Amino acid sequence: MEQIDDKKTPAHMNGGEDFILDDSIGHLIRRAHQRASATFMTILADHHFTPTQFFAMARLRERGQLSQNRLGRLTAMDPATIQGVTRRLHDRGYIERAPDPNDRRRMVLKLSVEGHTMVERLLDGIDEVSGQILAPLAPDERDQFRSLLKRIV
Repeated sequence: MEQIDDKKTPAHMNGGEDFILDDSIGHLIRRAHQRASATFMTILADHHFTPTQFFAMARLRERGQLSQNRLGRLTAMDPATIQGVTRRLHDRGYIERAPDPNDRRRMVLKLSVEGHTMVERLLDGIDEVSGQILAPLAPDERDQFRSLLKRIV
């Protein structure tokens, strides 16, 4: 049986290319996402929230009331996802729906009092989690990393 060096896969096993998974941007981003998601869930799971639910509530906290469509765009969620997210948050009493005063066919969403209270309660934990995620970086690297991520997305 052939021995495989953990540092580099033999060329004949990867089509002759010098591809190294641990250096692949896609793989590194996926691993960073897994780590960040798992860390965020330590805060959100106790309150039975998903990251998408928290992000929707946080965006409503920032912007006030928004249409469901606009909220979806501002949280990078497709229409089906934002519809499910807002329905569950509404069912739990965290957001309110009301007819748009400018277009009665459209509904606008806003945080309920309970939703606003919950977001405020979660923000301290979210700040702590962000610090844990960025802990391996020096303070100036954290700002640079955030700036680079914003350029990518």
